[in-house]
Amino acid sequence: MEKPKADAFEYYRRIKKVKNHIEANYCSHVSLSGAAKMAGLEKKYFSRFFKNKTGICFKDWVAVVRIKQSQAMLMEQDYTVTETCFAVGFRDLRTFERTFKKHTGMTPSEFKASVAPSVHGQNQTTLLNGAPTSAE
Repeated sequence: MEKPKADAFEYYRRIKKVKNHIEANYCSHVSLSGAAKMAGLEKKYFSRFFKNKTGICFKDWVAVVRIKQSQAMLMEQDYTVTETCFAVGFRDLRTFERTFKKHTGMTPSEFKASVAPSVHGQNQTTLLNGAPTSAE
């Protein structure tokens, strides 16, 4: 899986503008055309520019933003997988589950179970960025 170059999101103002908007509105429909317009670029050029500067294609980056948010929601345990799917902007459950597994190596249900409090009161899992966390 591609990993975005974090510094590109701060260095290039066009990308930063899109990043800020998407992170604030990840649950809304996000199109390449809309992002390109926001950046003041043609769609085809924006797509290449984004990939060249960030190291990840726009569509995959939007998925990463949504998956990170879904992980946070699933860790709260108050949300079902289906509720989480639609809350973070996916349009269907199957796509959400496939995308989640692609980026994390486990299904949303497996992730939710892995962060649930265990019998001993502590359980470890790995978030999308690879850092282990302790869920209590």
